[in-house]
Amino acid sequence: MKAVVIYKSKYGSTKKYGQWIANELGCDLFDAKDIKIENLKDYDTVIYGGGLYAEVIAGVSLLTKSINMLEGKKLIVYTTGITPIDCREYYDEMVIQKNFKGDLKDKIKVFNFPGKMLLKELSLVHRTALKTLKKIMAGKENPTDMEKMLIDLCDANGDFSDKALIYELTEYAKE
Repeated sequence: MKAVVIYKSKYGSTKKYGQWIANELGCDLFDAKDIKIENLKDYDTVIYGGGLYAEVIAGVSLLTKSINMLEGKKLIVYTTGITPIDCREYYDEMVIQKNFKGDLKDKIKVFNFPGKMLLKELSLVHRTALKTLKKIMAGKENPTDMEKMLIDLCDANGDFSDKALIYELTEYAKE
């Protein structure tokens, strides 16, 4: 197996997972800004990582826009976000539906990992978005469980990354 890990990371956790995965698999690692789709022709397995922003995987269009050029390759996507693992099933389905239209969801295996959110590191845009989301959700008369979770996540502050979580992905890549 000749594999490559590509990541797009704004705050560092997607890159950290990419490094862990590449080290475990003994494969190449690239920042998405440093690679073009044509550079992937020699790889059997392509692993792409991006952070989640409102269920959208940062930079995943590198793969989705060129899916025909990746025919016959094992395609894996991992995401990083702050949704707790024990609440991910519902959210993960939303992520897949939003990012992989049509039969793309059958061509790409997706893994979701907890990342980090350090409030002091967030950009002004992300801090403002969190404040707005929290205000909207908190203003609801009868918030759903998901909306309550979103309110709590707006105040999450820490690094929730866990190297042990890459095992399922790396085993899948080796199959």
